[in-house]
Amino acid sequence: MPILYTVEHDLSVDEFVDVLRRSGLAERRPVDEPDRIRAMVENANLTVSARSKDDLLVGVARSVTDFAFCCYVSDLAVDAAYQGRGIGRELLNRSHEAAGGRANVTLLLLAAPGAVSYYPRAGLAKLENCYGAVRGGA
Repeated sequence: MPILYTVEHDLSVDEFVDVLRRSGLAERRPVDEPDRIRAMVENANLTVSARSKDDLLVGVARSVTDFAFCCYVSDLAVDAAYQGRGIGRELLNRSHEAAGGRANVTLLLLAAPGAVSYYPRAGLAKLENCYGAVRGGA
């Protein structure tokens, strides 16, 4: 079944929440806070989608990038019914290319605990030199 990949400029909040729910990522996102979800969608400056032949959103990579040096993938969600078909890897690859390509841009993301083993298989290296201030934490 063919998948169409596109850089989305107007992803709807409802479609985004729906694919988060179908992917299992909704448990780690504020899907019951519409204003926050809307801000997440509207303020991402690179969103790559994967759609089925009947235009169902089956995957999304939502990122923030400067298109020159770095790209942070905030969300990578693939509908559970479509997982295992390389869609997540393709979304990451297309996001990386759209952000400026491997030669120029470092792609970063935080892995959900259940997805830690996925990212090396998708071609990403584990980095030991990242730091962060966690939401709600010190």
